[in-house]
Amino acid sequence: MDLKNILAQLDAANEEDTERLLQQYNRENTQTFTFDHKEETLRIKLCERVLTVLGRQVQPTCQKTCLETLRILSRDKHVLAPVATREGMLILAGMARLCTGQEDGDDQESPQGFAQSQEEERVVVEALKCLCNVLYNSPAAQQVSVDVHLDRGLCANLRTARTWQHEVGLFTLRLLFLLSALRPDVRGILRSKLHAVKLLTEVLEHTLNVNWVGPYEAACPGPEVLPLPAEKNERAMEALKALFNLTLSEARNEEDHHQFRLIAAILRHLLMLKTETEEKTEEAHSHAVNLLNNLPVSCLDVLIDVPVQGGVDEYGGKNMEAVQVLIDFMEIRIDKGSNYKEGLTPVLSLLTEGSRCHREIRRYIKAQVLPPLKDVKNRPEIGTTTRNKLVRLMTHVDMGVKQTAAEFLFVLCKESVDNLLKYTGYGNAAGLLAARGLLAGGRGDTEYSDDEDSDTEEYKSVKPFINPITGHIEEPMPNPIEEMTEEQKEYEAEKLANMFVKLSSSWISPSQPSNSANFRTESARSPSSMWSPLRSGILSKGPTAFLFSRSRGTVERTEFIKLANGSIWEQ
Repeated sequence: MDLKNILAQLDAANEEDTERLLQQYNRENTQTFTFDHKEETLRIKLCERVLTVLGRQVQPTCQKTCLETLRILSRDKHVLAPVATREGMLILAGMARLCTGQEDGDDQESPQGFAQSQEEERVVVEALKCLCNVLYNSPAAQQVSVDVHLDRGLCANLRTARTWQHEVGLFTLRLLFLLSALRPDVRGILRSKLHAVKLLTEVLEHTLNVNWVGPYEAACPGPEVLPLPAEKNERAMEALKALFNLTLSEARNEEDHHQFRLIAAILRHLLMLKTETEEKTEEAHSHAVNLLNNLPVSCLDVLIDVPVQGGVDEYGGKNMEAVQVLIDFMEIRIDKGSNYKEGLTPVLSLLTEGSRCHREIRRYIKAQVLPPLKDVKNRPEIGTTTRNKLVRLMTHVDMGVKQTAAEFLFVLCKESVDNLLKYTGYGNAAGLLAARGLLAGGRGDTEYSDDEDSDTEEYKSVKPFINPITGHIEEPMPNPIEEMTEEQKEYEAEKLANMFVKLSSSWISPSQPSNSANFRTESARSPSSMWSPLRSGILSKGPTAFLFSRSRGTVERTEFIKLANGSIWEQ
């Protein structure tokens, strides 16, 4: 139906007719995400009419239909002026059962916790969806949300998480994520005054069915545990994204430290869980990695300070199951071959910092990624091992990717230049070493344990033959003069001599006119007349000398030497 006709009929429509007209509009535009610019004014008027209807006392079915219309309209950022007002945002917040305007959100009771009919729940869900769209598309609405203290209403609703219907919980968490992402100034209020980090941690605990068996230790899910249901996984992802925003701050206290260790334990539990699909499991692990990067590195010991279960390999007295999951996740992201900056660098950074600060983590990861060298016939970047893949990334076109990969390997080598070159070759490592001022060798600034890496017998036996630039044993190069005739060798020798003469002529200093003149006179002669009588020795002109040797017409060695003081070098 034409938008003008809908607006004309809405003026005189009762509640039933309004619902019928808007339902028709919703059916026609449910999949519309781009709008005709010419009808922008008409859509603004429709927004105003819908808000007017919502401001009256109408039935939940009519409210739901109006909110569906507003959700469709809120996809267009150019028509949100009527909604991005105090009145408009308060109407939507009321429909979403969000308490606003309270002085303190700690003790207020959330209307979302009250019993609701199915229609009333649908109204709450649609209102939350509208708020998400409006907040995302309108900076003015973001400011109004701060003014009406939408954050307090959201935190009050977090306390009723155990009674949430799935979509109510999902979009409440998404709205909190958007508010904390788009308004950095609100994050401090959410953290310090509204205790949102603690509330979100409790939401995660409940959603992931965490069962505590000790301080910062959750019961490990056994093989018989069913995959995490899709709905719970969705809510957990939204909670993790909101927590990521709230943990970006560097300002921390003792209470935060306890909370961060609690989060680390929950994230370890999440890493050990499976979801209904591999894609969803990977997504969950990605969000866990992002949040772990925000936690103090000292909290990462929670990942490994767990009693080793039966049948699980013990490494240094620590449980490395979670670390192995992170290594596997890293390999999955490397093998994807795309989007390395967003997909791979977070897990590389996490493993780098964990290895730098926790010796057991570093030793375990090195055993997996950089095992003792045995076969050095191929270049370090050629092959299918994790080491080969990471060395290839050291020369990636993206500066951030190659720096992160190089730093990871450097830390695994305890920031020893010699160890790094052994695994990567000088050519691949040159960028990192230049950036750190270590091209001449040495170590980084971090102190590591004194345990030494032992080389395999295979590596020791071939070490003298390894090219340090490429990091592998090169095939012997063929002798370029082996198949030449004697005449060709004579010709090449004279050609080389002539080149030396020309080169030395260009290096004569103007401060030595006599030598320069003398050289120019003699260099005009045929090269063969200068060189052919000599079997071996030194040809010296001013500050330049040529060392050569000839035997039966074959050039065995030719070197170019520049003597700074002009003296003749004799052997």
